[in-house]
Amino acid sequence: MIGSRGRVSGTIGPGLVGEVLLSVRGGTEAFYAYAADSGERFENGTQVFVVDFEPPRTVYVQRWQPLG
Repeated sequence: MIGSRGRVSGTIGPGLVGEVLLSVRGGTEAFYAYAADSGERFENGTQVFVVDFEPPRTVYVQRWQPLG
């Protein structure tokens, strides 16, 4: 999971448990999501990068920053 890029499908923010869709084993699965920086907010559709994973289905994310 760590290092995966996904898309927010349920708003992530302070006091909120969000949701992120990630590609897993050839399909797409939903994971509970929190911002790695607890003050950030990510709206639906935002591309994010997974920086931590807590089994079974929780990830911590940062905003995706394309190189270049």
